[in-house]
Amino acid sequence: MSSDTQPSATPPTPGPAQAQAPVTTTQPTADIGQIVEGTVVKITNYGAFIELPDNRSGLVHISEIADTFVRDVRDYLKEQTTVKVKILGLNDKSKLDLSIRQAMSPEERQAKHKARGTFEEKLRAFMKQSEERLLDLKRNTEAKRGGGRRR
Repeated sequence: MSSDTQPSATPPTPGPAQAQAPVTTTQPTADIGQIVEGTVVKITNYGAFIELPDNRSGLVHISEIADTFVRDVRDYLKEQTTVKVKILGLNDKSKLDLSIRQAMSPEERQAKHKARGTFEEKLRAFMKQSEERLLDLKRNTEAKRGGGRRR
């Protein structure tokens, strides 16, 4: 066997033109940055899965649902509701990253911020909740002691 008929064991090193070739995906990325409407399909602890009109789906992470702290996604979203989302891009697994927060216009953000109430209203609501919790705690403690009034 001659040595010039055997294939080389080392692959050819990529040149500058090959190293900068763009990575192609099966889904078009031209719609990144667009605002579209989608339907909430599933809600999880870390976000919500949204199905877009072109039958693609993506995740809205819990941090991209509202401008405020979101403790439970179900407080903001319900399944089978239509929401406006902004397409942020594709993640490592070729899934869409979406945002409800970034899809809102500045006017909508201000309106939601004003709708939350003033500081005095928030303080009043907090005080009411606090008093109710203290009363419940006091009732439970007295019930465990046997009614509280013994002579």
